[in-house]
Amino acid sequence: MNAVWIDEAPAAADATANSLKIERETHKLEKRLCRQVGQAIVDYNMIEEGDKVMVCVSGGKDSYALLDILLKLKARAPIHFDIVAVNLDQKQPGFPEEVLPRYLSDLGVDFHIENQDTYSIVKRVIPEGKTTCGLCSRLRRGILYRVADELGATKVALGHHRDDMLQTFFLNMFFAGKLKSMPPKLVSDDGKHVVIRPLAYVAEKDTVRWAQHREFPIIPCTLCGSQENLQRKQVGEMLREWDKKYPGRVENMFTAMQNVVPSHLLDGTQHDFKGLKATGVANDDGDKAFDPPSFDLLSQAPAALRIVQG
Repeated sequence: MNAVWIDEAPAAADATANSLKIERETHKLEKRLCRQVGQAIVDYNMIEEGDKVMVCVSGGKDSYALLDILLKLKARAPIHFDIVAVNLDQKQPGFPEEVLPRYLSDLGVDFHIENQDTYSIVKRVIPEGKTTCGLCSRLRRGILYRVADELGATKVALGHHRDDMLQTFFLNMFFAGKLKSMPPKLVSDDGKHVVIRPLAYVAEKDTVRWAQHREFPIIPCTLCGSQENLQRKQVGEMLREWDKKYPGRVENMFTAMQNVVPSHLLDGTQHDFKGLKATGVANDDGDKAFDPPSFDLLSQAPAALRIVQG
C-alpha cells in the first residue's frame, strides 16, 4: 500500500506542475497577442472612435484569432467601436455551412453570412492544375467590399499576420521584381474602403497555438488547400526553415520593412538620384553607415577582413 502511494504522488505532482506551466504559457501568449494587436492598431491608427469594423472570418485559424483578440480589446479599449463578423460561403463542396453561424451565435457577436457561388466560377474559368488563388481572392474581395457598403462598415479587417506579409514581400521580389508587401492599412482600389490588418505584428506560430488553445472549429479550404506547390507555400517553408536555423532572422526582416531608406536603394521615383549634388552640408541620409570601421574596431576583426580593408 505504501509503495502505491509513493509511486502515485510524484505523478500527480508532475501533472499539476505541467498544468500550471501550460496555464502560465497560455496567459503569456494571450497578453502578447493583445499587446501586439493593440500596438499595430495604435501605430497605424487602424480603428477610431465610432468605427464599425467588419471582421472577415473564413473559418481558418488566423481569422478566428483576429476576431477573438479584437473582441477582447473592444472590451477594454478607450474608444467605442462596433464589430460585425462576416463570412463568405463560396459554396465549396462539403463546406460545413452550419459551423460558423453556430460558433458566432454562441459567441454573441453580430454576424452576416454572405452566400455566393464563386467556387463554380473559379472551377469553370481556371484550368485543372492551375493556381486558383488569384481569381478566388479577386472575386471574394469584390463581394466583401459590397457587403461592407451594405452593412455600413467603416473598416474591413483581414486576418493576415506577420508571416503573410514577409511571404508577400519575398514573392514580389522573387517573381515580380518589386519591393512590395501587404501594408497593415490601405485604401481599396475603388477608394471607398479602408482595409486593416491588425495581426500585422503577430507571428503565425502564435495564431496556431492560440487556435489550439481556444479550440476554434477550423474549416479547411477545399478549393485551394490541396495545391501543395503554390509559390507562397514554398516561400513559407523557406521562412520557417530560416526561423529554426537562425533565430531572430525573421524578426529582423520584418523590422527592415519598417525601416526603408530610399536613398540607399535604386528607385529613382522614390529618390532624386539625377538631381543629387554635393551641398557641403552634413546629411543623415549620407553614406556614413558605410564608412570604413575605425582602427579600434578593425583591429578586432578577423585577419582576412583586415587584409581586405588594408
